[in-house]
Amino acid sequence: MVLLSDKRNASSSTIPDPFISARSNAPNRQAIALISDHGDPAADIGREEAGGQNVYVRQVGEALAKLGWQVDMFTRKTKADDATIVQHSPHCRTIRLTAGPEEFIPRDRLFEFMPAFVEAFRVYQAEYHYPLIHTNYWMSAWVGLEVQKTHNVQLINTYHSLGAIKYQSVPNRPAIANTRLKVEQQILEQANCTVATSPQEQEALRTLVSSQGHIEVIPCGTDIENFHVIPKSEARSQLEFRPDEKIVLYVGRFDPRKGIETLVRACAQLKASPANVRLVIVGGSDPTQPDGDERLRIERIVQELGLSNRTTFAGRVGHDQLPLYYTAADVCVIPSHYEPFGLVAIESMACGTPVVASAVGGLKFSIVPEETGLLVPPQDIGAFADAIDRILGDDIWATRLKLQASERVRRNFGWSGVAAQLSDLYRRVLAQSITHELLAPRQLDGLAGAIVVPTKALTQVS
Repeated sequence: MVLLSDKRNASSSTIPDPFISARSNAPNRQAIALISDHGDPAADIGREEAGGQNVYVRQVGEALAKLGWQVDMFTRKTKADDATIVQHSPHCRTIRLTAGPEEFIPRDRLFEFMPAFVEAFRVYQAEYHYPLIHTNYWMSAWVGLEVQKTHNVQLINTYHSLGAIKYQSVPNRPAIANTRLKVEQQILEQANCTVATSPQEQEALRTLVSSQGHIEVIPCGTDIENFHVIPKSEARSQLEFRPDEKIVLYVGRFDPRKGIETLVRACAQLKASPANVRLVIVGGSDPTQPDGDERLRIERIVQELGLSNRTTFAGRVGHDQLPLYYTAADVCVIPSHYEPFGLVAIESMACGTPVVASAVGGLKFSIVPEETGLLVPPQDIGAFADAIDRILGDDIWATRLKLQASERVRRNFGWSGVAAQLSDLYRRVLAQSITHELLAPRQLDGLAGAIVVPTKALTQVS
């Protein structure tokens, strides 16, 4: 990975100009923009506000670059000393825009800085004329809608979470709630296409947001070269876990909506021998941020239930080490109150580890009950305990789940396949825009520069 400093401080003789390098080095590549306002694709996964969306945008961007696109991923800069440009590969980079103070701002207070984000993005739009923008999350969608007012761009959106669902279980809605719901409806109705990551999300959009707008279902993926089956003994040896332990794993952020409390209380009710069960919680936190408060709350519950000696807080774990944790575990538990898709589920299954998860959202799509894991009602402590006990208590069945889980991911959820579907969608949307322009040239501003559809992308999806 190469870090490039801000253009103003760059020496043209040693560091490529961020406004020139991509286009001059790849004249036959079409530049497209992925916008992820708060989910920095270059961030360390597991820190505050860094989770599934960050992984999705980063992996999609890099995979699209391999298919022939020039991919610029835009996010908001949250630290003054972070590099403005992060070059992930020759044709894929993260660009951090200054929009408000260069510090972490909770999402519920971030919208006021989105107009500044739009203006910062337009500087790059003027240079590269991205004809297609793929936005991620509702605030990014608002940015895309604003850019459309002044530029002829095609707009794709992925929600990652829905306010229409989130606010059903929130007693006190934040002040931004009405704005979010309005934008979520507007982007569904006005975007060229909305990408739902599961049939369940598509159904939720139709029933809770709007009956209008075009939706295509394209799932999330996982890096099957990184997440794959390895010997459990090898993983436990590297992590220094005992061979005879029954390991229950959680991977994710510290957030009340992730349901970690439900998992902890379920572990206190397990019928399996307490001396042989270890709960391993993987996820970073910052003592000065809300995730730090949530970790302290979970630690207090662990202590109150007498589980301190059987619980390991592993902290933030890099993606290169995560497969060891998944493989070392006997079961991975996802107790979220809601998940549009659930990347942790397919990462775990790719490593051959069965999953027990809440029967919500996209988890009902990625997990096949009784074949790759089990689904239970969210926040049902007893149901989670029973499901975990079933897997821990039947080694033969657990082995069958392991084989079926890894095969399902290998067949359906590789990032290359996901990117090929997105590339095909982009190609069709851009082709339609050209047809529209030819039929009504005076009604459109016209695309600045010819659209070059990657030939490799065409062959991948034909």
